[in-house]
Amino acid sequence: MSRKNYYRPLGLFLILALLVGGIPFTLTWFVFRPSARLSHTPAALGLSFEDVTLTTSDNVRLHGWYVPANEKNSRAELLFFHGNAGNISNRLDSIEIFHNLGLSVFIFDYRGYGQSGGRPSVAGTALDARAAWQWLTEEKKIPPGKVVVFGRSLGGAIAMELMRSEVPGALILESTFSSLSEMVRIPFMVPLARHVTGDAWNSAEAARTLTVPALCIHSPDDRLVPYQLGRSLYNAVGSEKTFLEISGGHNEGFLDSIDTYVPALDAFLTKRFGRSQSF
Repeated sequence: MSRKNYYRPLGLFLILALLVGGIPFTLTWFVFRPSARLSHTPAALGLSFEDVTLTTSDNVRLHGWYVPANEKNSRAELLFFHGNAGNISNRLDSIEIFHNLGLSVFIFDYRGYGQSGGRPSVAGTALDARAAWQWLTEEKKIPPGKVVVFGRSLGGAIAMELMRSEVPGALILESTFSSLSEMVRIPFMVPLARHVTGDAWNSAEAARTLTVPALCIHSPDDRLVPYQLGRSLYNAVGSEKTFLEISGGHNEGFLDSIDTYVPALDAFLTKRFGRSQSF
């Protein structure tokens, strides 16, 4: 199926859903696909972890895990923003990779996901991101310069909203898009998306003012978030930047490309934080 034909059924569905349920409901249903059940914990990998509960500024309780790095090879902290489906228990492969790279990992569920309260929304995810950042930098007392912000897919857009006001030590964006309106890809639908989200998830705009080193990762085989949107986001980054092209689909590309993916992450982290790992 061509990319043009791929998006035609999606556009027709969105039009119908808008007529039936209204713009906010449609966007929420289309973007957020949470799962409540946690299938595993980091203990399944033999990793110790801390169950974390934090509260947002609008009094929503969020749940997450803090997985500390081994003391002998610890070099930084990773704040993990996951994608739009499932919950934190579906990210154990990535947690293990980052742990082996000498990073302590703080991953949390947005409102409405996993054991977090509330219902997901565009505005809500921004509050969730800020609460997670504050927990790591204020309660855990990690200096911002020692934090790596990582966002995959939708998590990249949520991370970029946080980057409008915060300055971590480094930023990694994987399989994410330049703006939500470009993801819609139906010209007359763009104003509707912008009406709901405003400037939220306009990652390309936020990227122009970045001051931290950024690593952008994307696969030409990605059929969910088109490769050209990942390249567009990379081109917009105004700070020191690196692009890694991987292979494989949207959800499994990092695993399919593990032999190039992990060394590239290590090289990026070593340049910023030192202490290269051995593979």
